[in-house]
Amino acid sequence: MTKQEYDHVLIERHGLEVFEKLSKACVGIAGLGGLGSNIAMMLARSGVGHLLLVDFDKVEPSNLNRQHYMVSHLGMRKTDAVRDQILQANPFIRLDTLDTYITADNAPGIFSGCDLVCEAFDRAENKADLINSLLLHCPDMPLISGSGMAGYASSNTIQTQRVFRRLYLCGDKVSGIENGGCLMAPRVQICAAHEANMALRLLLGRADV
Repeated sequence: MTKQEYDHVLIERHGLEVFEKLSKACVGIAGLGGLGSNIAMMLARSGVGHLLLVDFDKVEPSNLNRQHYMVSHLGMRKTDAVRDQILQANPFIRLDTLDTYITADNAPGIFSGCDLVCEAFDRAENKADLINSLLLHCPDMPLISGSGMAGYASSNTIQTQRVFRRLYLCGDKVSGIENGGCLMAPRVQICAAHEANMALRLLLGRADV
């Protein structure tokens, strides 16, 4: 398949205006675990032209029950594993990867060129550091975060909310693993889909949830 053929299919599915806006967009994804690996695949399939994938970790057996990895990816850096999968689905996307631990200090420099950032960390303190840093140092950048997706409660409790002018929160805000809750693929992927869909809406000029 050529790029022209690939683009033609997306234009047929999405329309030319949507295709052009998404193909020019750049989304940063902070963390490539259960949320980030799935968000990356969804945005790549949707026609976002440029993704910046950032994670410091490798694929482990415990990741396979909910993250977008296969047994063949065990031991690989998550950035490489996601890259390999995305290029099988969309070989014409621009992918930049960075194997590093994201902190409040380095986050603005890493993501400054992105139109928006999807936060996909496991730990609350890392989420807070990233969000506070980018809200402070990147004043025009929208952020999408996930909180509350553990277990197997009703899918309908996972929602997208606009909590500040540039911050959107996806999840049920309460279901975590702190009290022994499990992590399972369906609700993690539903939350990832909420983040990906909100990213598409923002890129297409829809700031409402």
